[in-house]
Amino acid sequence: MKFTKMHGAGNDYIFLNCLAGMPEDPAALARRLSDRHFGVGADGLICLCPGAGTDFSMCMFNADGSEGEMCGNGIRCLAKFAFDQGLTRQTTLTIATPAGPRRVELLLEGGRVTGATVAMGAPQVGEPLTIAVKGETYTGIPVSMGNPHFVVECAGPEGLDLPALGPALASPPCFPRGANVEFVRVEGRARIRMRVWERGSGETLACGTGACAAAAALMAAGKLARRAAMRLPGGVLEVAWSPRDGQMYLTGPAVTVYHGELV
Repeated sequence: MKFTKMHGAGNDYIFLNCLAGMPEDPAALARRLSDRHFGVGADGLICLCPGAGTDFSMCMFNADGSEGEMCGNGIRCLAKFAFDQGLTRQTTLTIATPAGPRRVELLLEGGRVTGATVAMGAPQVGEPLTIAVKGETYTGIPVSMGNPHFVVECAGPEGLDLPALGPALASPPCFPRGANVEFVRVEGRARIRMRVWERGSGETLACGTGACAAAAALMAAGKLARRAAMRLPGGVLEVAWSPRDGQMYLTGPAVTVYHGELV
């Protein structure tokens, strides 16, 4: 089984060409391959599948084997994967996901794909919610980007004990289906710093849907301009909330790490 490891701002995934069929147990395969000590090592597994009225579809599994609805960094890499594998010559692709179809525009330099802009859909921003965890209270904004998020503004995301705090906020009973939790600090009208705890994968170096959710929460509150740079441990993602169609647009890198074969 041939695979390609890729990342978007450090958010890394293992990619498989599944146009001819899915692996027998993709959830178990995701758990095995994502292990950073005994497997390839990644935040999860992404399968390129045939589209149904779209160019392709994306099936995404977190490191724990749970299936995700959407992945902003992963879908950029998936579009590059399809282009690099010679499966398409188009630079604008529509890719089906469980959260709905997403349009991806590839960014090329010298004929090589270096990144992409994704139309991520319209965010659904909820009312503030206060949650008590380990004797402390945390007030945040629930946001849906096709998957659930909880955005918490704080003074110092870098100083938080995320392995302890993230699972407590991200899991039931706080969120019955779990959530991705973003801890953010506003550093200017067009810049924030962020760390994220992703359900199913733990802390990741970047999260595309999380960057969009955090931006939406802060933009809706008037704390951030409609176009902003989201600084994460793995790099910078650009987010823009269009007044024209109400969608969030996510721009960031797509990088191939290496190709391999499972034996």
